[in-house]
Amino acid sequence: MEFIGETQNQTKAGQTQENNNKVLLQGEIVSEAVFSHEIYGESFYEMNLSVPRLSNMRDIIPITVSERLLAEHKVVVGINISVKGQFRSYNKIVGDRSKLMLTVFVREIIEGTSLDNPNLIEFTGFICKPPIYRTTPFNREICDVLLAVNRAFNKSDYVPSIAWGRNARFAKNMMVGEKVHISGRIQSREYQKRLDDGTVETRIAFEVSINKISRDALESQFDETDMGFIADGSENIDVDVAEIN
Repeated sequence: MEFIGETQNQTKAGQTQENNNKVLLQGEIVSEAVFSHEIYGESFYEMNLSVPRLSNMRDIIPITVSERLLAEHKVVVGINISVKGQFRSYNKIVGDRSKLMLTVFVREIIEGTSLDNPNLIEFTGFICKPPIYRTTPFNREICDVLLAVNRAFNKSDYVPSIAWGRNARFAKNMMVGEKVHISGRIQSREYQKRLDDGTVETRIAFEVSINKISRDALESQFDETDMGFIADGSENIDVDVAEIN
């Protein structure tokens, strides 16, 4: 399994891509830190952050934190913290499929700050699968969009996103390769997955709920070869399996 992470030494080289993908969260730590991976001698740990919604529900969002930040800040179950970072993805092979795993890679922990909006994400990416438009039984319009977000060192993060209403109508006609700018929030949701043996399993998916979406007028950062890579790289990614078991 390849997990995409960074060390302090890599940060400067990746500064030009930081504005492509920005996350700001505030919530309560609800799980113990579990070792995830090590890169260039630096260890990274995963835990879950419970982030409130206006509806009084909460999103449980996985975050990845370096041992350096854990040593500098008291990050334990039950405390409230604010974090800045990026929404990252990595692929985990399960059977003959590639499962998209998602996490917020924490760059900074902010103490003693109260945010008006505890869940913000803003990023620029490229449509890498044809959008899937549908309506609910109550005629609410929805459009699923999978985006590739460029990152330093020729990496890309795949971000499942969902648009509603007018945004869904705007997104449904977008073409693979189009560059778009999105702002919204990260959400978790439960869904039912029917397995091969006929049983039904409850799983958790993570995605960006889109508040604003627009075509990006900036010159594309990809040439034709890169665009082919996006399409090929996303071919086996199922938006409905952007999950943590």
